[in-house]
This record gives sequence, C-alpha cells and structure tokens, in this order.
Amino acid sequence: MSTLVQTLFNGLALGSVYALIALGFTLVHKASGAVNFAHGSLLLLGGYLVAELHSVLGFVGAVAAGAAGAAAAAMLEALVLRRVRHSGVAVPTILTIGVDVLLFTELARRIGGEVLGTGDPWGAKVASFAGITVAQARLASLLVALCLVAAFLAAFRWTRWGLAMRASALDQEAAALMGVRGERLRLGAWALAGCLATVAAVFLTAFPSPGLDRTTGQIALAAFPAAVVGGLGSVAGALLGSLVIGLAQAAAAGYQQQVSALGNGVADIAPYAVMVLVLMVRPQGLLGSKELTRV
Repeated sequence: MSTLVQTLFNGLALGSVYALIALGFTLVHKASGAVNFAHGSLLLLGGYLVAELHSVLGFVGAVAAGAAGAAAAAMLEALVLRRVRHSGVAVPTILTIGVDVLLFTELARRIGGEVLGTGDPWGAKVASFAGITVAQARLASLLVALCLVAAFLAAFRWTRWGLAMRASALDQEAAALMGVRGERLRLGAWALAGCLATVAAVFLTAFPSPGLDRTTGQIALAAFPAAVVGGLGSVAGALLGSLVIGLAQAAAAGYQQQVSALGNGVADIAPYAVMVLVLMVRPQGLLGSKELTRV
C-alpha cells in the first residue's frame, strides 16, 4: 500500500512539473499554430541561467533568470519565427528544430560534463507522512505548480489577454478585425512559455535529481507527449495529459521489478507508449477537438 501511495505522489509531483512545460507547448500552439520543438533547449537555457546567477545574486538571480528565459523565448519569436509567419505553420515548426540544435549545441559546450546546482532552498531535505518519505523539493514543486497553473487558468478565463488568446486561437483574421494585436499576443505567449520552462527546470534538477546537466533539456520531450495526449492546443488537455503521463512514468519507475520482463528503462519510454495508445484511439487527444476542413 505504501508503494502505491508513494507512486501516486511521485506521479502527481512529476505531472505538475510536466504541466508547466506542456502549457508552454500549448500556449505557443494556440498563439501561432506552430509546435515549438526548441522548448527543451529553452528549458535547458533557463536552468543554466539559474545555475549561473543564483550563486552571485541569490533569489534575485533566480528571478532574473526567469525573466531572461522569457526574454530569450520572446526574442526567438520576434527575430526568427516572425519572419516566416506567413509561410504556414510547417515552416516555423521546422525552423524551431534548427534553433533547438543550435541552442542545445552551444549550451552543451558550455556545460560540458559538469552537473550544476540551481541553488534550490530545499536541498536534500525529506518529509515523512502516511508511511511514505518524499523530498521537500517535490512537495514544493507540487505547490508552486498548482499556484502557477491556477493563476494561469484564472488569467486565461477572466482577463482580456485570455479572451484575446481564445479568440485568436479560433480565428486569427476575425480576432485581428476585432482589434486583437496578434504580434503582441504571440510575443507574450512565447515569453510566458519561456518563463514557465525556467521554473520547470529548477524543479526537474532539484533533489533527488543530481542537478542540471547537458541532457536536462531532453526531459521536456516527455512533456510533449503530455500536451499531445491531452490534445495539442487545449489548456485543460495539457493539464490532464501531464497528470496521465506523470502517473504512468512514476508507476513504471515504482514497479520496475514487476515489469522487468520488458527490460530496463521502461519509465523512459512510458510517456511515448501512452501517447501512441491514446492517439490510436483518439487521434485528436483526450480533450482535443477535430479540425474541420472545407474542400
């Protein structure tokens, strides 16, 4: 029973961090229609900036790193992707793959073989309750993610920005005629996605993880199935998909011995296995909607 409770909590904590990353994928897709495959490198960049700045500026450095991560994502949209916006959604999506390769190569060169600490205040502290032991960093990640997601959902539902985002996602031309500034909206979506990725990087590299290394950005690839499973472009779907993927990956890791016949590393492929199974049954995702095309 304790193993089940431990697994459920680990799944919720992991899913909450995946939700921050999946929301970044969803925001960019809703604002521009493209899929940002450079999101993992932006996450790695944000984590690297936190690791470099926290030792000098402390908490202020972490805040500055979040702002820098948002600025880097906004600059990517403004200086690179905006130039090909009228070429359809395929060209910007492919372009993000090239940006991902360039950015990851430079960050990997800078990090090298080191494992960097992000200076999180929880360290290796653990808490025990209900017969299970959990890292305080995972408790913090769950609480912070809940607060950020709640604030995002409130803004998305009740602010003019949220209304503009929903209107633009439905029909960009009609939204523009009603006064929605598409360029500003896309810039804000990319900036918010970059900031959320930086926050996610802090919790992904906190204990029990050893820290930030050159492969940390690849973890964002596990959050992409979460966005797809929920329905790419659906905010509620991103949250549901993150929960499903987090629980699946935690279950695969927690019950590794019981599924040893499948080989080692089952937890690494669990997100993609779930994605394939869901898409075979519901190609649009759990909460996604089918697109209608007039021919």
